[in-house]
Amino acid sequence: QVQPVESGGCSVQAGGSLRLSCSSSGSTFSSLFMGWFRQTPVKEREGVTVLDGYGKITYADSVKGRFTISRENAKKTLYMQMNSLKPEDTAMYYCAADRISWWLLPKYRYWGQGTQVTVSS
Repeated sequence: QVQPVESGGCSVQAGGSLRLSCSSSGSTFSSLFMGWFRQTPVKEREGVTVLDGYGKITYADSVKGRFTISRENAKKTLYMQMNSLKPEDTAMYYCAADRISWWLLPKYRYWGQGTQVTVSS
């Protein structure tokens, strides 16, 4: 059973950095299509970055050059390094996984509970 669990969210100042982690159970972690999404009370859930089982990465335009996704299959963990954070990056960040790719669409089958990132100016 795939069950993502996020960690690493906290409050930071603009320009700072954070690394989010997402661990997941299951024996097929390395073949999962996984990604990070974010949502605020006033915006729908949006795709931030995804990494498929073949290593292909996609970033939303808003985070290109600032965020980096990676995975460590031996630890069954997905990461997202967030640099040069802006107040508009403030959101609840969710880890998602599935056995097929939905690219940046929020249609993945498995979701974590989320971790809050708050960026102050």
